[in-house]
Amino acid sequence: MAQLANTTPDSATQSSAAKEVGDPELISGGHLVAKALKAEGVEVIYTLCGGHIIDIYDGCVDEGIDVVDVRHEQVAAHAADGYARITGRPGCAVVTAGPGTTDAVTGVANAFRAESPMLLIGGQGSLSQHKMGSLQDLPHVDMMTPITKFAASVPATERVADIVSMAFREAHHGAPGPSFLEIPRDVLDAKVPAANARIPEAGHYRASTRSAGDPESVEKLADLVAKAEKPCILLGSQTWTCRATEDAIDFVRTLNVPAYMNGSGRGTLPPGDPHHLQLSRRYAFQNADLIIVVGTPFDFRMGYGKRLSKSATVVQIDLDYRTVGRNRDVDLGIVGDAGRILSAVTEANSGRSTNHSAQRKAWLEELRAVEDEAYQKRLPRQLSDASPIDPYRLVHEINEFLTEDSIYIGDGGDIVTFSGQVVQPKAPGHWMDPGPLGTLGVGVPFVMAAKQALPEKEVVCLFGDGAFSLTGWDFETLVRFDLPFVGIVGNNSSMNQIRYGQIEKYGADRGRVGNTLGNVRFGEFARLLGGYGEDVSDPAEIRPALERARESGKPSLINVWVDPEVYAPGTMNQTMYK
Repeated sequence: MAQLANTTPDSATQSSAAKEVGDPELISGGHLVAKALKAEGVEVIYTLCGGHIIDIYDGCVDEGIDVVDVRHEQVAAHAADGYARITGRPGCAVVTAGPGTTDAVTGVANAFRAESPMLLIGGQGSLSQHKMGSLQDLPHVDMMTPITKFAASVPATERVADIVSMAFREAHHGAPGPSFLEIPRDVLDAKVPAANARIPEAGHYRASTRSAGDPESVEKLADLVAKAEKPCILLGSQTWTCRATEDAIDFVRTLNVPAYMNGSGRGTLPPGDPHHLQLSRRYAFQNADLIIVVGTPFDFRMGYGKRLSKSATVVQIDLDYRTVGRNRDVDLGIVGDAGRILSAVTEANSGRSTNHSAQRKAWLEELRAVEDEAYQKRLPRQLSDASPIDPYRLVHEINEFLTEDSIYIGDGGDIVTFSGQVVQPKAPGHWMDPGPLGTLGVGVPFVMAAKQALPEKEVVCLFGDGAFSLTGWDFETLVRFDLPFVGIVGNNSSMNQIRYGQIEKYGADRGRVGNTLGNVRFGEFARLLGGYGEDVSDPAEIRPALERARESGKPSLINVWVDPEVYAPGTMNQTMYK
C-alpha cells in the first residue's frame, strides 16, 4: 500500500501544494482520463453526475469531449453501447460509485452479449478509506468481471491513461465487448507530474485486429462454395461490426449465393436485391446443401443449431474461437474478420469452375417462390383496416415510412417481433435492436446515441409500451439536447410476449397475472416533456401521424393502440412456452 499512497492527496499532491495551482506540468487523474478518451476517438461521454467522478467532466471540457447528462445510469450505459454500434468506435459512460455503477450493470451486460465495445468508468471511494465503509463503496470490479472483457481498478494516478488504453485494447480483442474501470476518488483527483504519466498517442497503442483467417480453411470454403448446388449464407451482426458490407455484397453477387440477414447484419443488402431473402430462411436451412453462418452464434435465435439441416455442410465464421462449434458441430470453422475472410473466399473462387449455374439459378427461384408465398399470405394483415389495429398494419406503415436515411430501432417484445418480419432497413448499419440479451429499455438511449453520432440521419424507433416505460423519462434528455426523432409506441397495455406464455402454460383465467399495464397516453406524455405527440386508434391515421412527427422537428411519440389479443408468430413459437 505504500506505493499506492504515493499518489494520494496526502502525499504527492500535498508535497507539491505550492506548485499545483496553474502549474502546467501537473495533471489530474480526471484530465488523464479525458486525454486517453480523446486518443481513442471518443467524442461524447454519457453520464449521471456524482461526487466521485466530476474531475473527468473537467478534463472532457478541456479536451472538447461532449458531456451528456442523463436521468438514469442504465441509459448512460445503453447510449455508450449504441454509440459504439453506430460509429464503430467505442462508446463511453461515466457513473458514480455504488448505486451509480450497479444501475449501469444492465447496459454493460447487454453490450457484453451484443459484442459491443464500450467502456464504463465507475467511481470508487478513496484508497485512503479502503475497507473503512466509505460512501457508496462496493466491490465493483468483482461484480463487473463476469460481464466484461476486462475489469480493473486504477491503483495510481500516473497509471490512469495507461489503464484506460488497456481497457480499450481488451474491448477490441477478438469479438468486441465492454470493459470496466473503477477509479478511486483520490486517484482521480490527485495531480501528478505529467512527465510521470504515460499518455497513449492516438493510433499508436492498438494493433490491427482484422485477421484474414486460416488460408487453408479459406481455400476449403472456396471449394465448398464452388461445388454447392444449394448454398445459402446468414450474415449476422459481425458483418456490420467488421464493416464488411462491401465484401459481403461482392461475395453474394459474384458467387450467386442467396443471403439472409439478422441482427445488425440487416440492411447489408437493400430490399429488392435479387439475393436478399427473409421469409424463406427456415426453408433454406432445411434444404440447403451448404450453409455459411457469419457472425451469429448457435444460440436460442438459431434453435441452438438444430434448425440447420443435419445433411447440410455447415461453415461458421466468427471473431471468437469460442463461438465456433458451440452447441452444434460444424464442418469448417474459420476465426477472423468477416470482411477479410469473405473477400479472400471470393478471390479464391475466381480460379475455380462452377458447374452448377443452372442448379444455383433454380435454387434461387425456389427460394423466391417460398418467399413470395409467405409474403402474399401475410399481406392482408399488413393492409388490415381492423380496429383495434393489427400490429402487422402498424409495422407495415413504419416500413413504408422509412427512407434511405432512416435508422430503425426496435425496443420491445411482441411488437418488435412483428417488426422483425416486416421492417427492412434500406442501408447497412440502419437497424438496431437490443441483441441476444433481449433487454427492454434500449430505445431512448439508442436514439440518443444514433442522433448524436449521425445528426444528418433520421431516427425512427418502435417501442412496446412496457419497454418505453423503463427508460422513457430520458425522452426529456432528447428534448433538452434537441435530438429529434420519430417514435412510435405499439400500445396494447400489456407485456404481451409474457402474457401469451402464461396463457399457454396456465390457462386464460391466469393470463393477466403480473403482465397488465395501464392505458397510458404516450402522446400526451411526449407533449408534457416538450416533444411532439399524438394518439392513434384508426389505422388510416398512422401514416399521416408519422409524417406530422417527422415535420415537427422534435422528439416525438405516436401512441398507436394495437390489438392486445394478437401475438407475433415468433412469440407463439418460443421454445420456453412449449
